[in-house]
Amino acid sequence: MSIERSMKQYMDDRRESVHIAARLLLASGTTSPRVGGVGECSIHIIEDECAIEDLCQHIERMSADNKRWDFFRRDAAMLRDADAVLVITSMRCKTDPADTNCNMCGKLTCEYLRESEKLPDEPSIAYPGPLCVFRANNISYAVDAVVQTARTMGIDYGVFWSAGAAAMRMRLVPKNTGFALAVAISVTEKSPFRDIPAKYDEINESTMNDRIIQRLWPQFRSIYS
Repeated sequence: MSIERSMKQYMDDRRESVHIAARLLLASGTTSPRVGGVGECSIHIIEDECAIEDLCQHIERMSADNKRWDFFRRDAAMLRDADAVLVITSMRCKTDPADTNCNMCGKLTCEYLRESEKLPDEPSIAYPGPLCVFRANNISYAVDAVVQTARTMGIDYGVFWSAGAAAMRMRLVPKNTGFALAVAISVTEKSPFRDIPAKYDEINESTMNDRIIQRLWPQFRSIYS
């Protein structure tokens, strides 16, 4: 087998390993414990390069919506190097409080939370609070299961709330989602989520350019062929 063919086989196998790993991580996150034993989380896999690029561009646009979100551009640069992104949602924290009167949301009773006016749908607001924190905490079990399984399998990972908020705005998750986090994974020799320079978004444009070219190339080929 030639070097070119063997390297192509390696790249194909690497991509296939990402597809398998993402689904195993989804299974691990799905079967993780839930407070009360009630299903209220969902996990959605984004693995198409164009879909990941769309997510990254949306995250970059969000960085201008709130002065505290400058780091979103750095998150987007790291996510461009991800092979897949798992978005983990909490579907009941927005509309269905747990009726425990735990007071973690700042309200005296769950009924007060139900009657509370939600934050306005404005670009500078990431999540439509106030939310049932008791239910939203269930995401932590799913994220922990995904991260633990990734660590066990030797898969590089990073956890991003910016990508979770962007996925909600892009309507990539169920409409009743009140809170979402994202776990990006990578099967590469160097983790794109560790030891990142402070201005990584400014120096790492190659991945973005490569993906844009890969997206546009089929269109140019069809036009000029």
